Amino acid sequence: MKPLLLALFFSFTGTSLFAQSFELQILGITQDAGYPQAGCDMECCGSVKPEYVSSVAIHEGNKFWLIDATPDFTAQIAMAQSSFPESELAGIFLTHAHIGHYTGLIYLGLEAMNTKDLPVYCLPRMADFLRTNGPWKQLVELENIKIIELQANTGTSLGSYVSITAIEVPHRDEYSETAAFLVASKKKKALYLPDIDKWEKWNMTLEGYLSIVDIALVDGTFFNADELPNRNIKEVPHPLVSETMVRLKDEKPANKSKIYFTHFNHTNPLLKESTEKALVEKEGFKIAKTGMLL
Repeated sequence: MKPLLLALFFSFTGTSLFAQSFELQILGITQDAGYPQAGCDMECCGSVKPEYVSSVAIHEGNKFWLIDATPDFTAQIAMAQSSFPESELAGIFLTHAHIGHYTGLIYLGLEAMNTKDLPVYCLPRMADFLRTNGPWKQLVELENIKIIELQANTGTSLGSYVSITAIEVPHRDEYSETAAFLVASKKKKALYLPDIDKWEKWNMTLEGYLSIVDIALVDGTFFNADELPNRNIKEVPHPLVSETMVRLKDEKPANKSKIYFTHFNHTNPLLKESTEKALVEKEGFKIAKTGMLL
């Protein structure tokens, strides 16, 4: 079929050449408190390029969804709308109830977007937290949001060709459980896992997911254990980037290259040009960048 006839065919049938694909846009790469971090007078936060809190947009067809609603929601929704100008926000998936991952929901209320029944997808404890605590329950009562409870390991359809599945992971679950998300089309799969405790606590394995996904955005909060000299790092037991690299040292290069570290603490040297950043890239891993389209 000639190009013009192909274009007419897809126009009349409502089918897109790209309908079976999806895009991920990285909307932010830092830990919950952003970068620079409030109250930090150390060198790491001096004269730096500000970065948004970790979040991604999933784009398919004429819609996009966010994973997490961060304190930088206003700028991040604008970024997604600029990248996908003919698409509308169709919903938000939440990983858990730590401040960087859900507090952007405030912008859906009367004072800002005043949305109508915008779907907010989350696991059961997270759903209960939103329904029973202000100001979030006001969003429910005023029908700004419609909470849709997810079941772990059960896929939810996003349009005709893309699905998303919540995967429960171990983390500091004071108010809710914690989810990672697997986004999948018929041909491609992406794992988004910004927060987890040590890999050894998980009943699944990162290596197992690397064998089935094309992209894995994973917890890179701290590069090493020396970043918090005034705090017991055991209280925030994220897998160190250095530990993850050692764990995956025998993985084939193709699997290493699937890893994009994200969710960086303000102390993490991967936020700047550094020997640590050069080492990560030399070992075949990648570092997430705000605005990146995958």
